[in-house]
Amino acid sequence: MTRAEVLAALAGVVGAGGIVDLASVRRAGRRGRRWEGFARGARAVARRVGAGRGSAGGLAGRVDAAGSSAGVGEVMLAKLAAAPAAALVAVGLAPVAPGRLGVALLAAAPVAGFFAPDLWLRRGARVRARVIEAEQADVLDLLRVAVGAGLGPWRALAEVGRRHPGVLAGELGAAARHVALGVPADAALARLERRCPAAGTHALTAALRRADRLGAPPGRALAALAAEARARQARRAAEQAARAGPKIQLVVALLLVPSVLLMVAAALVPALTGASL
Repeated sequence: MTRAEVLAALAGVVGAGGIVDLASVRRAGRRGRRWEGFARGARAVARRVGAGRGSAGGLAGRVDAAGSSAGVGEVMLAKLAAAPAAALVAVGLAPVAPGRLGVALLAAAPVAGFFAPDLWLRRGARVRARVIEAEQADVLDLLRVAVGAGLGPWRALAEVGRRHPGVLAGELGAAARHVALGVPADAALARLERRCPAAGTHALTAALRRADRLGAPPGRALAALAAEARARQARRAAEQAARAGPKIQLVVALLLVPSVLLMVAAALVPALTGASL
């Protein structure tokens, strides 16, 4: 590595750190207003580079699916800061890497650092989807009971969100609060669908849209969705049990059977050789 490359990597790290600091620190006076304007501009550029807010497959969709409270601009700033930081780490590791691995490390490190937050968001979305799917049947039953008791759909969402501690119930309560504050129902349900990346969420939001548009109680639809959620949960449990069978057989074949054979051999060897234990 030449000195110019090292200095360029250090300059990138310092520049990224400056952007993050400018985005998070607010200072008084004219200088502070100038830096805050720069930070707001950086966030706006980051949102445009990342993705549009309405795109389910873009950065905004991944942030919502992971349940993160950070904005698109903050995530993009983290991505931009992670790339030079990973390059700096690669600069330190490249001299000790064997062969041409150092060159490959220098080339791949910034790319890996830039996409590392995306991997974190995708993992968070998968974990969140599993949690929501496990809670879905119970939450839908509670919602059906609340609607059957005479509550309106949005009041039922608020009550379920207040009384149930789960992730899905919390998102339902948040949607009800947004509607109570004047957010259009379609926008609140679209946000609910983005933040609950699980099977059955689209059908739930469709049932709530029909109930809000037609004024008919969604009790039957919620009962059907709860039964479907339990059927999916049973199928998933059966699939997990089917995948566990070969793993158990592998453990038995590689560990338990050899251990039993060793115990039998330890008992037979003294008898065959005439030695005493």
